[in-house]
Amino acid sequence: MSDKISITDFQKLDIRIGTVIKAEVPEWSHWVMKLTVELGKEIGKRTIFSGIMKFYKPSDLEGKQFPFIVNLGPKKIGPEGDMSEGMMLMAVEKDDEETPPILFNLQESVPNGAKVR
Repeated sequence: MSDKISITDFQKLDIRIGTVIKAEVPEWSHWVMKLTVELGKEIGKRTIFSGIMKFYKPSDLEGKQFPFIVNLGPKKIGPEGDMSEGMMLMAVEKDDEETPPILFNLQESVPNGAKVR
């Protein structure tokens, strides 16, 4: 079991639903996909990298909605200086390199930028 956080700490996370409008594998990558995500009028489009290339193809993600943490500080990814501006959320059965993460599947479409709470 991990360390407990307060409800105040949890409330600091800004989790939103976004639609992956483009997913691609950078030429330099052997493990991450570069996602262009539409997160609604308030946030707009973001570039978010996810280490799921081993398990999924770009076509598995494009046009689908997923939850993303949108208030993480940007992180440099790859040799070209690309920045990841958030994090895609998914479930993991085992935290290892061999078990595929499980993507969330919304039962209904919601507006991009909808808050997750």
